[in-house]
Amino acid sequence: MKVNLSQEQIGQRIAKLRKAKGLSQDDLARNMEMSRSSLTQIELGNRNLDIMELQKLSMILDFSLDDFMSKDFDVEKDDEIETNKNDVKSEIRISVPKLNRDKFKNVLLYILERCAGKPNVGETVLYKLLYFSDFNYYEMYEEQMTGANYRKLPYGPVPQSLDKMLNQMIDQGQLQRIKTEFHGFPQTRYIPLIKPDLTTLKASEVDVIDRVLDQMSDWSATMISEYSHGDKPWKATAMNDDLNYELAFYRRPPYSVRVYEEDEADEI
Repeated sequence: MKVNLSQEQIGQRIAKLRKAKGLSQDDLARNMEMSRSSLTQIELGNRNLDIMELQKLSMILDFSLDDFMSKDFDVEKDDEIETNKNDVKSEIRISVPKLNRDKFKNVLLYILERCAGKPNVGETVLYKLLYFSDFNYYEMYEEQMTGANYRKLPYGPVPQSLDKMLNQMIDQGQLQRIKTEFHGFPQTRYIPLIKPDLTTLKASEVDVIDRVLDQMSDWSATMISEYSHGDKPWKATAMNDDLNYELAFYRRPPYSVRVYEEDEADEI
């Protein structure tokens, strides 16, 4: 018997069929000639399918449309893949960050230059501005900007291996570290002593950074930390583990920076 399925139910059935066939999201998206992020949205139930796309899926995943739309539809149990936390990690662990030190240094200098004179921008705020710049860029363009690793810590995402780079920049006369207070709390601030080399940054990268700064650079450390705790990459990661960039595609508003409806229009 056919039933009216919700977008979420359709997405769940497609994800189950894909896994039963041993296909990654990249594999299926490539065969469907759509972006991986659009397929993610379909499987999450956030993006609708037209009949042509559903027919194409039926050919790729080898299922009957009549069976798919029936109440009793299910994938054979022997072929199912249980969707536990380890499965999710193995499925989405595709893009391994690799730090571009020169770019990271210039992104850091650019943010500090743009935030010059803002007394709220201590280490905590700076780290979150770097995080949202990197993860927003990855969600928008599906490629790394600085390639920095971020770890889940109690006050939000923190870039790893940053202390060594900051100390090197201080030794080389590129940064100054100052200890101060802000609203009665101790604060560590960094003052840029050289200008960023903007030739190392794409226009798209500068645009994403500027949007983050326009939105968040006046926020307090408490406000930006609490906001980061609601972002999917932080929420879906165990404490002290590295955040997976691929989790940016599972964001919901107000964190998502990509308008997935535009992807639909391009791909139909």
